[in-house]
Amino acid sequence: MSECHCRVTLTDIEGGSHIVEVKASSLFEAIARALKLKGGSIATDGFRPIKVLVFEPKKEHEVRLKDFMAWLDRQGRSPREVIERRKISEILGVAKNSRLH
Repeated sequence: MSECHCRVTLTDIEGGSHIVEVKASSLFEAIARALKLKGGSIATDGFRPIKVLVFEPKKEHEVRLKDFMAWLDRQGRSPREVIERRKISEILGVAKNSRLH
């Protein structure tokens, strides 16, 4: 998949929104890039579902951070999935299977 321009909205429990625009080739890569740009530690229970708006072709997604982290921690079932998880772990600066808190 080619890279798409995405707007990622991270909303904390208090309702404060953080909007980040990134280029990514998958939904979870967009989330990882936004989390990295936001900086700081990531508590999986500290956010409401993350919204991702893809500009071309226009799509909007909503993902719970704990679902994103569970996906990242799972084993890839194909070489492509393994590579994608490794790429996203590298974006976040964490080793595969290590939890972010």
